[in-house]
Amino acid sequence: MSFWRSLVGKLWITIICLVAVVLITLGIFLLPYIDSNFANSGAIKRLFTYVCMIGFSLTTFFALFLFTKITQPMQQVIEAANNIRRGEYGTRLTLVTSDEIGQLATSFNHMAEELEANIRSLNHEKAHLSSVLRSMSDAVITFGIDGQIILTNPHGQNLLEAWGALSLEEGDSELYPEVAAPIAVPPPLRPLFFSTLNQGGDQRSNVHVRKGVWSVHMAPLYSEDNIRGVVAVLRDVTEEVRLEKMRTDFVANVSHEIRTPLSMMQGYSEALLDGMASSPEESSELVQVIHDESLRMGRLVKDLLDLARMEAGHTDMAKAKVDMDELLERIYRKFSVRAKEREILLELHKSGEPLLLKEADEDKLEQVLTNLLDNAFRHTPAGKTISIHTGSTILEGRRYLEIIVRDEGVGIPPEDLPYIFERFYKADKARVRGESGGTGLGLAIVQNIVNAHHGQIFADSKLGEGTSFTLRLPVEKQ
Repeated sequence: MSFWRSLVGKLWITIICLVAVVLITLGIFLLPYIDSNFANSGAIKRLFTYVCMIGFSLTTFFALFLFTKITQPMQQVIEAANNIRRGEYGTRLTLVTSDEIGQLATSFNHMAEELEANIRSLNHEKAHLSSVLRSMSDAVITFGIDGQIILTNPHGQNLLEAWGALSLEEGDSELYPEVAAPIAVPPPLRPLFFSTLNQGGDQRSNVHVRKGVWSVHMAPLYSEDNIRGVVAVLRDVTEEVRLEKMRTDFVANVSHEIRTPLSMMQGYSEALLDGMASSPEESSELVQVIHDESLRMGRLVKDLLDLARMEAGHTDMAKAKVDMDELLERIYRKFSVRAKEREILLELHKSGEPLLLKEADEDKLEQVLTNLLDNAFRHTPAGKTISIHTGSTILEGRRYLEIIVRDEGVGIPPEDLPYIFERFYKADKARVRGESGGTGLGLAIVQNIVNAHHGQIFADSKLGEGTSFTLRLPVEKQ
């Protein structure tokens, strides 16, 4: 700061001007009187001049003294305050005086310490909040009352980028006129956003976006009883919804599958108890029906237990070297009798190369082939052909044994093909219900066994032409 603009400089100029005015006034009135009444007027004038010089010197000395004692400490205070304003919160004053300036310096240092501690605490809280937000698996997004984004965590940012290109559903603009405004709230969240602003309370809802389901919880942010924004917490519950649907479908399907044999067993047993059978042959027929239905229920329970163990990872696999040539010959002989009874041509086509798996469970693979062929026989009419083809293929540097089971049945609709490996899924309920042996779990068990062998299985089908299941099993140890 310039000396002339400081308080001491202005005070010094004021005193100098006052002294000058006084001396000039005295000179105007005294000099004529001195010349007329004193013989040695020159000496008196010199004395007057000396007095003026001493007066000016004294005022200058006191001005410099005040500048040293007041202005310089005040400049230090101003510089320290500017440092605090720039963010240098460690700035301290070293003034040690007992006057008011010393007290001001002490108060300033205390204030700086408290401010530094508060800023440090705020930075720690900010870092802690940032770490919590980054570590959260849920998406957290904070919107202002104008719909602009204030704060978000990485998952929320990824979600905003994924949903940024979504368009409003038809009719949203009529239900929510505010949607037309240029806001940053993704379209799936806008109805809940405006509902939270209008009602002022927490809002929860499940939002369906593309093939995913998100659980959204929105809460308003208040500032002095006024809503200043909304915070949204989003969690991906797609898997939970899918599992819940699978659970309800499983309960419904099991109930449906068990209800039919139970009803038949109950009806025929009541017929026996009421003596409706008029001959031993009729009694034997009723008992045979009850026996068949009990066997069917036993197969269903066994399949359910096997499937539950497989999906829980508790499959007992006795893996060893397996000669697939011998296994396929055994399977072929086992189904040849059934093929003759059904008037179906069963063919086995081998590639000629040795079919040897170095690590596999022979019993489980026999169950896989049995289920696939049993499924083919139940869906293939008389006069058609079921064929088994073998070969090998190399995928991603690994050699796989390939077995194809092809039938000439009615085929599977394209919309049902992705779901045939699900439990209890039947593409044609009326057609399959004609067979008493199906439980709806065969293909699900097949897929679990193949996955346990680190293999692959998929189906290809055309309506009216038939279905083929392709089974690939790794030749080498995994």
